[in-house]
Amino acid sequence: MAWFKKIKKPKQPVEHKQLRMPEGLWVKCDGCREIIYKKEVLRNANVCPKCNYHFRISSTERLNALFDEGRYQEVDTDIYSVDPLKFVDSKPYKDRLQDYREKTGFTDAIINVRGTLGGYQVMVSAMEYRFMGGSMGSVVGEKIARLFERCARERLPAVLLQASGGARMQEGILSLMQMAKTVAAHERLRDAGMPFLSCLAHPTTGGVAASFAMQGDVCLAEPKALIGFAGPRVIEQTIRQTLPPGFQRAEFLVEHGMVDMIVSRPQIPETLGKLIDLLAG
Repeated sequence: MAWFKKIKKPKQPVEHKQLRMPEGLWVKCDGCREIIYKKEVLRNANVCPKCNYHFRISSTERLNALFDEGRYQEVDTDIYSVDPLKFVDSKPYKDRLQDYREKTGFTDAIINVRGTLGGYQVMVSAMEYRFMGGSMGSVVGEKIARLFERCARERLPAVLLQASGGARMQEGILSLMQMAKTVAAHERLRDAGMPFLSCLAHPTTGGVAASFAMQGDVCLAEPKALIGFAGPRVIEQTIRQTLPPGFQRAEFLVEHGMVDMIVSRPQIPETLGKLIDLLAG
């Protein structure tokens, strides 16, 4: 009978090939929590196409998108921070500076450049948040002062692209002195009759917001950018009152006259070009 019995071969295990998704193709939006195709975000100036959330970008990315044909020339490249106070927290300030220089490729938290915007020659300072939170030390103050003075001397519009956590504590009173220094330099630009356009990104706080950042002839802000001096928690503890919803966000500041307009990142170059044409043309 065994001759007529069909013997079934045991089933071989099926190999399932695991599909690997290439890394870097997708990005998760911190605003709407959606997974978005990264190239779509890049095409929209690093702004979420679904909820308009503005991703944080570097100073060079801002400059490449700002200038005509993305071309500009860096100036004031020979200024470096030192450690006059021999400051040490979790590590010496001197070592911390070196670490950030190697990590970001910048000598400090700002870059000064000149180029053409909307057909006009302009000078621009762009702050680099990746370098110690865009904090303002002696170098940042010096470069901004030089920007204002050069624009006054050469009769050029000044543009500042700002994202900063405020004054740099590792330089103590020397960093706080930059507040008065930059404001005085801006007065010379104002006396020369040249415009200063201030662009406020998320966040712009502390000594930067309390000095030159809010002195622009026109102050632009990216949507939902945090702008202010002290944080909401510190303010509530000081005045012992509950702050209104959205306090210190760009939309709240526009309603209360602290900021002139909110401009989405893809429209900033065109908006600045129109303002320069209006104020300096």
